[in-house]
Amino acid sequence: MSELAIYGGPQTVISDSGDIFDWPIITDEDESAVLDILKTKRMSGIDVTMEFEREFADFHSITYALATNNGTAALHSAMFGCGIGVADEVICQSNTLWASVLPVLNLGGTVVFADIDKKTLTLDPIDVERKISEKTKAIIVVHYFGHPTDMDSIMDIAKKHDVKVIEDVSHAHGGLYKGELLGTIGDVGAMSVMSEKGLAIGEGGFLITRDKNIYERAVAFGHYERTGGWGDRSLNISITDPELRRFTGTPLGGFKYRMHQMSSAVGRVQLKHYPERMKEIQQAMNYFWDLLEGVPGIRPHRTKVDSDSTMGGWYMPHGIYYPEEIGSISVEKYCEAVRSEGAYTTPGMNELLHLKPIFNDADIYGHGQPTRIANSTKDVRQKLGSLPIAESMASRVFSVPWFKHYRPDVIKEYADAFAKVSKFASQIEQ
Repeated sequence: MSELAIYGGPQTVISDSGDIFDWPIITDEDESAVLDILKTKRMSGIDVTMEFEREFADFHSITYALATNNGTAALHSAMFGCGIGVADEVICQSNTLWASVLPVLNLGGTVVFADIDKKTLTLDPIDVERKISEKTKAIIVVHYFGHPTDMDSIMDIAKKHDVKVIEDVSHAHGGLYKGELLGTIGDVGAMSVMSEKGLAIGEGGFLITRDKNIYERAVAFGHYERTGGWGDRSLNISITDPELRRFTGTPLGGFKYRMHQMSSAVGRVQLKHYPERMKEIQQAMNYFWDLLEGVPGIRPHRTKVDSDSTMGGWYMPHGIYYPEEIGSISVEKYCEAVRSEGAYTTPGMNELLHLKPIFNDADIYGHGQPTRIANSTKDVRQKLGSLPIAESMASRVFSVPWFKHYRPDVIKEYADAFAKVSKFASQIEQ
């Protein structure tokens, strides 16, 4: 009989996992914070949200923080804050959620996708510089699956070509790059804080920056109640720029992007406890990968242990697959065998955006041609084969369990499941 559970062998994971995967952690403190909002009927206000913003800014040791109703709104506001507009190009990786770049089309700009580094799954600076043109306005970096982008190289390129850097931190709350908090290195950081993220508050987003102009433009874009013009109903006037003050009381973008007060209330509690919870997640995840050190066929997607760079809360942790080391078993079959051992895993990563119809043939706003090139002087669309590393990595990436608590005995069983499949991979039928 085969040793592998997929063929009738004993299952490796037999312990009750308990709450090791439960997230977010909700306590009486969170419930009380929400009940207070309900009782005081401040659901549509911004007083609690402003407190959350101040605490979020302090957490990042940064000047400005602006709460939004979701991460897409935060990214959209960051793009507008950086002045992205008609005919402008932004550079980003293709393996990311559409929210990282799709709002660019709403602003009249377009997206040029660059390839990635096969170990970090983040932007390859060398290819970024190849993609720079006279139309490039910004580089959007995604700290993908929590791994920091090579920010030194990206910032050097941005400075050289005088372009803005927007950090998408949706996967990497609290993560560090050489000791600096992600989101604070570029011109502006933006992120989702929805319930599935590392910092999880229900639904919401955040923009953080040291640049007053970016902040005020973001406020003017989607926070009408902070621009003045509403008399006693003006809740907080955050605009000092005379040009922006001309539009008081009306959002420049035509959007209403404020965060719901109950999300803010939960967020204040979650942020207070996030450092200690994040530390435990890091301990658990690094222990998992330490147990798998040297196992053929798989490598961790993580920063170097004991370095000044970290994975934050390890949102959506993954590994890199090397099938050539274990008989060229497909990643799909490998994951199936691991799941049979009792450890959930799935192959692949985000679908590549440069191959999606919305970035190739969708006429979203009735331009009479695809929106991505409607305002371009050249066709910037990219076909299959244009990003060889990103396109090849879909068959080399797999998810791993996201442990929220450090329970060595349980974690070891999950690590053993992966190690067992690698050891007996020769028994797997393709």
